[in-house]
Amino acid sequence: MTTVQLAPETPGAPVTVAATGFRLAARRFRHNTLAVIGLAVLVLIVLFCFVGPFLYPTDQTHTLLEQANQRPSGAHLLGTDAVGHDVLGRLMYGGKVSLMVGIAAGILATVVGTLWGSVAGYVGGWVDAVMMRVVDAGIAIPALFILLVISAITTPGVWGLIVILGFVSWLVPSRLIRAETLTLKNRDFVLTLRAIGGSHARAVGRHLLPNSVSTIVVAATFQVADAILLVAYVSYLGLGVQPPATDWGGMLSAGLTAAYSGRWWLIVPPGLAVILVVCALNAVGDGLRDAFDVKGRG
Repeated sequence: MTTVQLAPETPGAPVTVAATGFRLAARRFRHNTLAVIGLAVLVLIVLFCFVGPFLYPTDQTHTLLEQANQRPSGAHLLGTDAVGHDVLGRLMYGGKVSLMVGIAAGILATVVGTLWGSVAGYVGGWVDAVMMRVVDAGIAIPALFILLVISAITTPGVWGLIVILGFVSWLVPSRLIRAETLTLKNRDFVLTLRAIGGSHARAVGRHLLPNSVSTIVVAATFQVADAILLVAYVSYLGLGVQPPATDWGGMLSAGLTAAYSGRWWLIVPPGLAVILVVCALNAVGDGLRDAFDVKGRG
């Protein structure tokens, strides 16, 4: 079994996974073909959404009825929608919103879950019991249900959607980080710090969290995938991103009726985009989990 070496256990200095451990993890990740393909797909999608509009500028603001509902052609590679917007350009703009919301919400969920789980695991006792009962109660209620109820009560903007998604998705990361903290808090470098009177905040911030970075990164990857899927579903129901902004879920909603009349180009591209980015993120997440996971290494 390959051992991940840790930096010297100096009480006054942060203890982190050595650079060699990260190099080994990177090498394992590179040898995971599916994960590498997923990463390549993600890079291409990000470039498509954020760089594409500069290379392929389109008018996504005005109504252009004279070019509405055109089939894919040389002038419009993916055709146009009911108000004349170029579908390829809209796919780029919608993807930018979907990725921004998904990434921001995933990071927010991971940060909240990390703080909650690390405090619960480190403090332990009745504090841990109460905090984890809150998590259990939250997990018992589907995040999608909470999101739909909140979205029905108030129509959130992009930032509001990020906050809502983040605060309905932090529960699973909190359990993962708590489990990691329970393992780490009895390690020598933490016990030494506590023996010499080091503060709890220092133990968590300088020792436990840095050594949980692999778990945090993996959790964040899956949270981003879940957030993108959730925002697409909510927008598909008309409760997410509101016009004039759009995202892939909104494009799916707008194109569903048109697809029944044969205008497949309004629903296939955003549908494939959601599937591609979610599958790619899950492939990368699986690859990172396998690369960082110490168990079973030979």
